[in-house]
Order: sequence, then C-alpha cells, then structure tokens
Amino acid sequence: MKILEGLNERQKEAAMVVDGPVLILAGAGSGKTKTLTHRIAHLLSQGINPENILAVTFTNKAAEEMRIRVNKLLIENCKLSRCAGSRQAGKIENLFIGTFHSFGAKILREEIECLGYNKNFAIYDEDDSFSLAKDILGDMNLPRDRFKPGSFLNLASKIKSELENPASLGADDFYKKQFAAFYNLYGGRLRAANAVDFDDLITLPVKILESRPEILEKYQNQYKYILVDEYQDTNRAQYVLINLLAQKNKNLFVIGDPDQAIYGWRHADFRNILNFEKDYPNAKIVKLEQNYRSTQNILTAAHEIISKNIERKDKTLWTENSAGNLIEVVEANGEREEAEFILNKIAELNKNDEIGLDKIVVMYRTNAQSRVLEEACLYANLPYRVIGAVKFYQRKEIKDILAYLRLIQNPNDEICLKRIIGVIGKRAFISQNGLFSDWENFRKQAPALPPTEIIKFVVKKSGYYGYLEKKFPDFGPDGELESESRIKNIKELIGLAGLHDNLNTFLTDVALMQQERGADNSKKLNLMTLHSAKGLEFDAVFIAGAEENLMPHSRAAYSLEELEEERRLCYVGMTRAKKHLWLLFAKRRFLWGERKEAI
Repeated sequence: MKILEGLNERQKEAAMVVDGPVLILAGAGSGKTKTLTHRIAHLLSQGINPENILAVTFTNKAAEEMRIRVNKLLIENCKLSRCAGSRQAGKIENLFIGTFHSFGAKILREEIECLGYNKNFAIYDEDDSFSLAKDILGDMNLPRDRFKPGSFLNLASKIKSELENPASLGADDFYKKQFAAFYNLYGGRLRAANAVDFDDLITLPVKILESRPEILEKYQNQYKYILVDEYQDTNRAQYVLINLLAQKNKNLFVIGDPDQAIYGWRHADFRNILNFEKDYPNAKIVKLEQNYRSTQNILTAAHEIISKNIERKDKTLWTENSAGNLIEVVEANGEREEAEFILNKIAELNKNDEIGLDKIVVMYRTNAQSRVLEEACLYANLPYRVIGAVKFYQRKEIKDILAYLRLIQNPNDEICLKRIIGVIGKRAFISQNGLFSDWENFRKQAPALPPTEIIKFVVKKSGYYGYLEKKFPDFGPDGELESESRIKNIKELIGLAGLHDNLNTFLTDVALMQQERGADNSKKLNLMTLHSAKGLEFDAVFIAGAEENLMPHSRAAYSLEELEEERRLCYVGMTRAKKHLWLLFAKRRFLWGERKEAI
C-alpha cells in the first residue's frame, strides 16, 4: 500500500490495524509521530469517515505537526492513485486532531448548559486563577505566610486531575479544613463568573459524560476511532475521559513510552499505559525498538540507566547507526569549572565537527543551575537562549487587551474587570465614556464583528497606546522603545485575531495557546531543564549536575517512585543526543545559597 511506504515492519504493523484496542510502545527516536500519522491516513484510506476519528495529544505544536503530516500523506497518496487531491486532503478538515484541552473545550461549548453554565463561558488561565485564589484567601483572612494561593491552586489541580474531592484529603488538621473551604469558594466564584479553569476543561466533560448517558452515547457514536499520543503522560481525568468514549467501540489506539514518563509532578499517572492490557485484555501490542536518532553507544548507556527501574515495559532500543563516540563522564571541581569545560568543548565541536550552536544543548535538573552557565556564555560572548522565556500571551499588554475582550464576551468576569481597573485606575475606568458609555450596546454587536475590529475599537477608545507610551518611556534591551515594542505585540495580536471568524473561537484558542512555548530558530546555544527536553533532539548533549541530591533530586532518597522518575528523566535527557553525550558532575557546588559537597 502506497500510504504505508517508508515505514519499517513494526511501524507498518502498528499503522495497519483498523479495529480493536492497540498499544504501541514507542522507544525514544523510533518514529512515534510518523507511525501515528500514517495510521490516521490509513484509516482514511480504508473509507473511515473522518468525522469518526478523534486524535488527541498534549500540545498545539504536536497537533499541528500531526495535521500537516496527515494532510501531506493524503495528497501524496492521491497523486500516486490519480484521485482528486483536494478532495482527499479535504478530509483532514473533518477529523479532530487537537489537544485534550481543546477537545474538552469543544465538548463544553456544545454541552455545558446542562451543568447550569451558558456557552459563552470564559477560560481562566493561570494568572486569572491565581488572582481569584488570592482574593478568596484574602476574604478568608488567613495568614499569608502559610496559606499561599499557588499552593492551594496546585492542590486543587491535583484533586481535579485525580477526579477526587477535598474530603479525600481528610479533615484532621486546620490546613485541610481551610483548603476544603477554599476549594468550595473557588468553584463557586468560577461558576458565578461563568468561567472554568484549565482542569475543568477535562473534569467537567467527564462529569457530563458520566451523568448523561444520552450525551455519552452521542460522542461514542461520533468518535468510533480514538488515537492518543503520549499516553504515559495522561492523568486520571484524561484517562477516564478517553476510556468513557472508547467504551462502546473499543477502537482505542494509544502510543507512548513508560520510560519517558517524567510529568508525575503535573499529576500524570504512567500506570495508565502500564495497565492498558488489564483494561483491554485483547489488545494488540507492538514495540517500536528501532531508533533512528542516536548512536548505539548512547542507546546502550541509556538502557543501562532505565533497565534498573522496576515499573516499566521491557524493550531494548537498537539502531543501524554506527557505534559512535564513547560517552564521556566528566568530574569538575565546582560549577564554574563545569561550565568552563562545557564551553571549551562547544568551541571544539563548533570548529572541528562543524556542529552549529543551535544543534547543541546543555541540560540541567533545576532552573537555578542555569545562572552559572548563562554567566559563562555572557563572559565568552556566546549567544544562547534559555528555553522557557516569557510567552507571547503572558506579556502584560497582551493580557490587558485580552481582559477587555473577555469582559465583552462575558460581563460576569470579575477577574478581567479587576485587571482593567488595575491598569487604568478606578476613576479613569468610570470616566472612560468613549469606551463604556454604550458598553451593553457594543457587547450585543460584538458577536457579529470580526475580532480584529473589536481589538481596534478597544485600543482606540481606551487610549491604550497612550497608556503604554506613558508607562514605558525607556528603551528596552533590544534598543527599541519599550512602548513601541509592546505596541508591536498588540499589532501582532490583531494579525492573529484575523485568522478567526468570531470572538468566541478566538478567545478559546488564545486560552489554549497560553500553555505553549514559543520557538526561536536562530543559531544560539540551547540551555534548558531536562523536563523541557522531551520530544527534542540535538547533535551534542551536555547534562550538567549529574550528582546525588541534584540528579537524582534529594527527594528521591526517600521514595522508590521518585527515584524511578529521576531515572526516566535522565533517560530522556540522554536519548536526546544524536552523536555526542557528556555527563558532568562537580565535587562541590554553590547552589541555592549554599556550598554543597557531591556525594
């Protein structure tokens, strides 16, 4: 079959399955995305209605890549078989490829009224939730040093992700009692504002599907073929959502790698993938063990690390690539010597092997380790980037404009109202007749207006550009007036809004995109935490701080579960390397304000 050309035997075996539950154990660099996209294209080539296919993953970037690859496969297949290419490629428009949260938002936009909300609900991002939590704790008059908004929100997220309730924590101490009170107030304030947070985008659809059999049956009949990427990263709520939908037809295709499960701190439960065969005893299991990325020496070393774990599915990666260079383990006297060694090696790689800076990465366990590395790069005049900088949608000016838009969409959104008042002041808010004198009339017109026009109206009537010019009169680090830079960001937002037909879809997409990390493809050395490295690859990898109490983290000393996750994290870092790999440790290290001796 032409559509399966280019796959190896195991990939082909996985992609050709049409019916029944399937578990694909895809090792690092084994062509996971390729297999998944070919499987979708194969389903379509077999006459499966695209509207009956649901493919979910964790990031918008991964979903978009999947969509592009499937579209390309369909077009190429049409050219070979002389069918109408545009007709075949058009199939992609009718199937759902997106994130868990975008799928949850889709269900809620259609069904949330059965829970007492209206369909114009707002989606609160992390900042909105934090602001609301801060207000609630202030109203509860609790000591700020012990009762922090972030801590309560993290606990609330855990409760929601695990589909539990505060009672599951018990009420045997004052803290737990106060959290239970906070949790109820937080949920009530969200509901009063006709708003949901990101966890609700999964938990509320689960609530609807579990309580309304007729709605569940509707979605089961629509999504007869379900594909899940990175299944090892699902939490309890995502697991229940997917398995509710798959209950009837059992055409569930999941792909992932338990050895790369590194998001336990985000409440992911990798036992979901380990227990797949218990959930579906008749499941077909396919192992993708051929690696296309790394040398055999790198794979062998990584296997030596991960094979020590007890909770895993056994597989052994192999490659047709050469054995390659030996891995180097380097001892440094301290963190500065460690950084110096790394930069010297990078200079050699850059010169002798002609490996560009953008193909080299330095990884570390904690963000605090980047300080010395950044100082070394600055001293050496070496261009670098720290992956995970301020995101576009997190910038102040963008969040301010979005607050205006969300208040137009949902007048009950108290968080947005407070943000606007905080920006321009209460007196100015009341006196802004140009913007607010006919607010209700404009709100009624807004659904029929393109988002670009709404933003332009808000910017003009609020005098927001003038506000930026007064507040940010200085030059920024890039040599441009900071106000001009921020105004350009708003103009960029206007351009992005032009891709949407209405305010509702624009704000939904923006809320979902706020979780994403922007890419910078210029040639700079990459610095990142090991957690940021998932899904990436580099010609040369340096892992700094491979020492006890740092990697593995100190908390792993008291928990086998934590220790196994630390091994998986190390494994992920090692398997990012294509040609060269260094593991470095320091005899002593100044970190978190203390001088620490390596163990």
